Formats: sequence, structure tokens, C-alpha cells
Amino acid sequence: MAKVSFKITLTSDPRLPCTVLSVPESTLTAVLKFAAEEFPVPAATSAIVTNDGVGIPARPAGGVFPKRGSELRIVPRDRVGAC
Repeated sequence: MAKVSFKITLTSDPRLPCTVLSVPESTLTAVLKFAAEEFPVPAATSAIVTNDGVGIPARPAGGVFPKRGSELRIVPRDRVGAC
């Protein structure tokens, strides 16, 4: 099974920490789960977005990589829409 690597940045932290995850192409929900574990945020209330702020729906990770690139952000839902 092929793997896809993503650089995930935690947007709610002013220092913008990041981690690189390699996951099977089959699902993007694995990226959300692993990123939420890496940064202590709840996966159930977080979202994965691109650097441009476009939300990524649950779909095969292999389809996200060519279209959106490898740099994504995790946003805890309590931060969505906050000014």
C-alpha cells in the first residue's frame, strides 16, 4: 500500500508547530486522527484545511495530495471563525 506524507501545522498555536505524517493513501481521516494525537486537540472537533483555508472533506488522502499539496493545517473547531 502506497503512503502519502503531509506536513500538518497547528493553527491555534501562535508558534505554529508542525509535524510530518506519512499515512496510507486510502483515507484522510487517518491524517486528522494522527495529527490530533500529535497536537493535543480532539479529532472529533477539529478540521483539516489547506494553507489557503479550504476545508478538506473525508476522502482518500491520495486524491488530496496532487490537488492540494502536502502542507495542511489542523484547526480545532473552537477556533473556527474566531477573530
